[in-house]
Amino acid sequence: MHSHDVLIDGYNRIKEEVHAVLDGLSVDALHARPGGEANSIAWLIWHLTRVQDDHLADVAGIEQVWLAQGWAERFDLPLAETDTGYGHTSKQVGQVRVASGELLADYYDAVHEQTLGHLAGLKAADLDRIVDERWDPPVTLGVRLVSVLSDDLQHVGQAAYARGLI
Repeated sequence: MHSHDVLIDGYNRIKEEVHAVLDGLSVDALHARPGGEANSIAWLIWHLTRVQDDHLADVAGIEQVWLAQGWAERFDLPLAETDTGYGHTSKQVGQVRVASGELLADYYDAVHEQTLGHLAGLKAADLDRIVDERWDPPVTLGVRLVSVLSDDLQHVGQAAYARGLI
């Protein structure tokens, strides 16, 4: 098995979990906030997708799906087009309202497709390329890809937990 195959398997697991969480949820359930302040399922899925889109586009040197394919307009959120949800306040979390779970799933699928296209072309040596020098040690492509994978799996797990509470 090649390194890119391991990454592809990991990212495919995110997709499976995103679809499992969103399957059959009402709009009210998507926006429910456990305890009144916790992140909603809609916010969690939107955020994990935005982070994957932003970070993978950056390391691949391509445009984000969010902007290139008109998803920002379709979602029509009262946030900056480049917003990924990082550091959101409770008020901002509440502003992420979506028309349906299908919209979230479709955006995730578009990002996933772009992600897989990038991952499929990677060679093992590519994973050592430095992609962010703001850290000590500098971040390699491999570390960034695993970081996004880990973050996304955590957030989809949180969404699954929130679904269980509903």
